[in-house]
Amino acid sequence: MRSSPLPRMSRRGRVTIGVLVGVFVLFTLLGWGVNAWTDWLWFDEVRYTQVFTGVLATRLLLFLVVGVGMALIVGGNLWLAYRLRPRMRPHSAEQATLERYRMLLSPRLGTWIVLVSAVVGLFAGLSAQTRWAQWLLFRNGGTFGVKDPEFGVDVGFYVFQLPFWRYVLGVGFTAVVLALLGALAVHYVFGGVRLQGVGDRMTNSARAHLSTLVAVFVLLKAVAYVLDRRAMLLEYNEGAKLYGAGYADVNALLPAKEILAWISVLVALAIIVFSNAVMRNLVWPGISLALLGVSAVAIGGIYPWAVQTFEVKPSARDKEAPYIERSIKATRSAFGLDGTKTTGYAASNLVPPASLATDTSVVPNVRLLDPQLVSETYTQLQQVRGFYDFGSKLDIDRYSVKDKTSDYVVGVREINYGELTDQQSNWINRHTVYTHGYGLVAAPANQVVCGGQPYFVSGFLGEKAQEACSSPTEEITAQQPRIYYGERMEADDYAIVGQTGDRNVEFDRPTSTGGEQYYTYTGEGGVKVGSFPRRLLYAIKEQETNFLLSEAVNENSKLLYVRNPRDRVEKVAPFLTLDGDPYPASVNGRVLWIIDGYTTAATYPYAERVNLQAETADELTGRGTFQLARENVNYIRNSVKATVDAYDGTVKLYSYDDTDPVLKAWNKAFGGDLVLPKGDIPAELAEHFRYPADLFKVQRNLLTKFHVTDPGDFYSGQDFWQVPNVPDAPDSGQKQPPYYLFTQFPGQDGPRFQLTSAVTPNGRQNLAALVSGSYVDGQPRLEVLELPDQTRISGPTQVHQQMTNNGDIRQQLNLLSSNQAQVQYGNLLSLPFADGMLYVEPVYVKSSSQDAYPLLQKVLLSYGDGGSYVVLANNLGDGIKQLVEQGKRAGAGNTPPPSTDGNPPPPTGGNDNTPPLTGELADAAGKVQAAIAEVKAAQASGDFERYGRALKTLDEAMTAFQQAQAAAKGSTSPAPSGSATPSAPASSAPTPSG
Repeated sequence: MRSSPLPRMSRRGRVTIGVLVGVFVLFTLLGWGVNAWTDWLWFDEVRYTQVFTGVLATRLLLFLVVGVGMALIVGGNLWLAYRLRPRMRPHSAEQATLERYRMLLSPRLGTWIVLVSAVVGLFAGLSAQTRWAQWLLFRNGGTFGVKDPEFGVDVGFYVFQLPFWRYVLGVGFTAVVLALLGALAVHYVFGGVRLQGVGDRMTNSARAHLSTLVAVFVLLKAVAYVLDRRAMLLEYNEGAKLYGAGYADVNALLPAKEILAWISVLVALAIIVFSNAVMRNLVWPGISLALLGVSAVAIGGIYPWAVQTFEVKPSARDKEAPYIERSIKATRSAFGLDGTKTTGYAASNLVPPASLATDTSVVPNVRLLDPQLVSETYTQLQQVRGFYDFGSKLDIDRYSVKDKTSDYVVGVREINYGELTDQQSNWINRHTVYTHGYGLVAAPANQVVCGGQPYFVSGFLGEKAQEACSSPTEEITAQQPRIYYGERMEADDYAIVGQTGDRNVEFDRPTSTGGEQYYTYTGEGGVKVGSFPRRLLYAIKEQETNFLLSEAVNENSKLLYVRNPRDRVEKVAPFLTLDGDPYPASVNGRVLWIIDGYTTAATYPYAERVNLQAETADELTGRGTFQLARENVNYIRNSVKATVDAYDGTVKLYSYDDTDPVLKAWNKAFGGDLVLPKGDIPAELAEHFRYPADLFKVQRNLLTKFHVTDPGDFYSGQDFWQVPNVPDAPDSGQKQPPYYLFTQFPGQDGPRFQLTSAVTPNGRQNLAALVSGSYVDGQPRLEVLELPDQTRISGPTQVHQQMTNNGDIRQQLNLLSSNQAQVQYGNLLSLPFADGMLYVEPVYVKSSSQDAYPLLQKVLLSYGDGGSYVVLANNLGDGIKQLVEQGKRAGAGNTPPPSTDGNPPPPTGGNDNTPPLTGELADAAGKVQAAIAEVKAAQASGDFERYGRALKTLDEAMTAFQQAQAAAKGSTSPAPSGSATPSAPASSAPTPSG
């Protein structure tokens, strides 16, 4: 009995489904069309339409080519399987069951094949269009001029060609597998493949069809083995803990891959021949496939494992040495470390020199303002209105004022829409009245006034400053100080500007008389929305009817959107990875946002692979700096400097590394003039370029290992460094951020604006080196001041603990934090000076009262090993004088230096015939000796809390000894051997390692 076909859907049901599908498609296409149209208008505004059209055309091309290709392959094989169906099928229960499906499919088989192929093609096309970047690099990439050390192939093949070839191979595998499964299903349904009954289980035509697809799959596997040989130079070498092919890979796995490739070709031929020409069955083809699997396990798995286990591991240091050297060289080249200048720095001077008081290159430029802490101060002193905001972290830049160059803490007074009141937040006010901020506010980084406040020199809301603690006139001028584009802007913070008549409606700034001044935007930027079609378009995009109904939108209106500078550059140059810390600068009278752009790659052979998000994270991440995406790279260049005009949003991309092959490929992909040449950079703009922070973090972290260039030493790992944690919160696990300084390091011709960071030995806390990044003649330069391996100089964490745990200083700090006030520590600066180390750490105090802000109250200074010479002064000048005085007393024979409370140390013994101590003096001397021993033990243990208690005990013992000595009425009894002031053990005891 023949089964009845499946019941048909009613006409009403079909109409309902059709309407629902039509509505879904309509709204989908409408949304896509609106977004595409508004994107085109935005790109037209910024004059980068070649990016929009280039990316869109490439995505459509890949969607169509891959989608149609996949659909044709799958659909063609489905149709072929149907055409090859047997005309006569033996009677069996299995075939009777399948008959109902044949009756369902046969009348509309073409429709089913087209439907299945279209779905497969749709998903394949959607996946392919995301590969637009790979295709553009594949199409436009050139050469690096550097060959890989194994095959002698230019690195450009790995960066530009290999990723796309691997994707194409993956598409081929997917197409063959889907075609094979689909063809097998059609053959089964229409009787070409049977599971039951007498005779052959497969017709000759079905066997030929399916075996050919299997053979193609095996041939693709042969191609995969060939590409895998090249890709092995990108894999992780577990033996050497580095990337790139190691000894076992090169000597066992590479030959195995080649052998397996040839075996795959032979197996593919065997499948076709034995299945269709000789034996016409699947026994020998099955045996061939089994042999391929066994070969893959034995040759590609067991043999390399045996070489690694029995030959490499027993002498890994020697066996892996050449390959470790390859990885070191490739990593240093890929990350721009090969030009690093390393200089030894003995840091042997532990006594503050007199030249500290007369220095003109380092001390006068010491930065006291911490950009993170004083942002609250800027907000409270320069906010003026509650909706103005400076963000949670300010920026550091340098300016020449009155023929003197120094670094300044700068911030932009922006609109923060989140701080608008409920009345101010209605649609009219939010988008047409409160449209912009005002002023670039700057203060010298090495100067405070009025009890610890910054000395503001720019960004005033009138012609002259009203505050008594500010410069009387603007010293850093901006002819157009209005800020329509800034870091505080979110995606929905659009502004509608441009009014009719003479009436200004945009709030500009408060006036000195207590009133308010209004303004109308006159810039070139912005999308015109005066016409009804444009208003309707953006009403749909923003889902806001006021675009159509409000009188605030008129024939002169422009729409400003994508107002965050970083988002703006990212949209214009989607191929760039952008630094997380844009900064503003006053250039030729305009406020410009400067953003560093990186070109990256993940397929540089033998180079170390890092995750940008992890490598750039530190204390400031998310607190004024943007967190980078989780992007794995093994090549990076700061190839682009981008600017965004804070007034009209103009975006410009300048090439900063004309030699970068990746940037050349991208520029070529978008017409050749997307990125302006380096020679077009205005000189005044170039003066504000600074070494990018995120690139520096990546390079610094890599230098902690890759400063070691000897393969044997690298394998042992004994000379590795690490980045210290935040000095005032070492248990937080957050890395100490690098800091910008305008200073001069040993070996430099003069002061430079440079990004610096201290590093410590791996697992220890003493100072290992100082790393700095700067620009010299427009070229990036990395420099390392490396201290001796067994240096006694303390690292940042140790120095902070030693300074703050000093007995006298701790008492003063406790007084500062009393009366419901909080002590906050600024950047701890490590400064090499006079063959020694000068440490400076500003101390801020913030009261607990409402609207309080941090004020710089004290400065901690230390010289030498971090514990011997320590002062807490009211200002930098006084602190330097106190350090110099300590150094003079030490040079006069009073070594170690006196306590910071000014009490002189007990005189040391001058000869061996001194009579022994007796009575109370002997008891006091014994307590001093015991306290010294405890200080040394605490310092060696690395327990800073114990170390602080020991210093306090030593201070008390020294006071008791001095009192006993004074009571001895003219006694000349010597001090106990080894006695010193409370800070002395820090210079004689071993450096703590914990």
